[in-house]
Amino acid sequence: MSTETLDVASLRQRISEGEWQARVKLAQAYHLAAKLRWTDHIYTHFSLRVPGDKPHFLINAFGQTFDEIQAETLVKIDIDGNIIDDPTGLGINLAGFVIHSAIHRARPDAHAVLHTHTAAGIGVSAQKNGLLMISQHSTRFHNRLGYHDYEGIALDLDEQQRIVTDLGDRNALILRNHGLLTSGGSIEEAFYNLYYLERACQAQLAAQSGGAQLIILPDAVAEKAAQAFDNSIRHHKYQLHWDAYIRQLNRNAL
Repeated sequence: MSTETLDVASLRQRISEGEWQARVKLAQAYHLAAKLRWTDHIYTHFSLRVPGDKPHFLINAFGQTFDEIQAETLVKIDIDGNIIDDPTGLGINLAGFVIHSAIHRARPDAHAVLHTHTAAGIGVSAQKNGLLMISQHSTRFHNRLGYHDYEGIALDLDEQQRIVTDLGDRNALILRNHGLLTSGGSIEEAFYNLYYLERACQAQLAAQSGGAQLIILPDAVAEKAAQAFDNSIRHHKYQLHWDAYIRQLNRNAL
């Protein structure tokens, strides 16, 4: 179905206002990622839990690029991958369901889950030592980052528990030889986490490209900085970060 023919009014009549606002925010996250070049054509996924009592969440329709995604084109599925509402008829990517539903099911606090295949993220994910404490951005994840070994394309439901175990109670995961994943209690928090993780990976590759010896921050220093980031999260500073990005998006300033 062409997205130009979607009946937005009909969709809004059959969903709650809370779901519509969730759709708008998730679509904004996709557009931001497109502007920031965090995309991998039609692959990778951002998901967001639908407000309410039912275990439903929103994810992108398979085949759309991030810049094409709109609030009305997002697919609503249940925790078992059954499609509840698919306005485009495109369905979803099974690999996206395997990864995202695993975390939504195991972590009720993880309302948003974001997964990318950026060059910087894949580059660091392929390094044996992973993310190095060499930048202020990396300290956000000092002892707060999980790693999941690559098992092939994520189509096996048996892998779900291993993903959940490797993430633990953290909100950031490096999928080795694959990419990055962050979560949060809101799309704003998850996006904030992804921004810092992506930036830390970019900085690491840039530092390594110079060939000079790297300065690894002492654990005590990295932990002090990490705690400062934790405090910012507790005070919802990620909302300022998100609001600024939306203003840039609205004026096409990215």
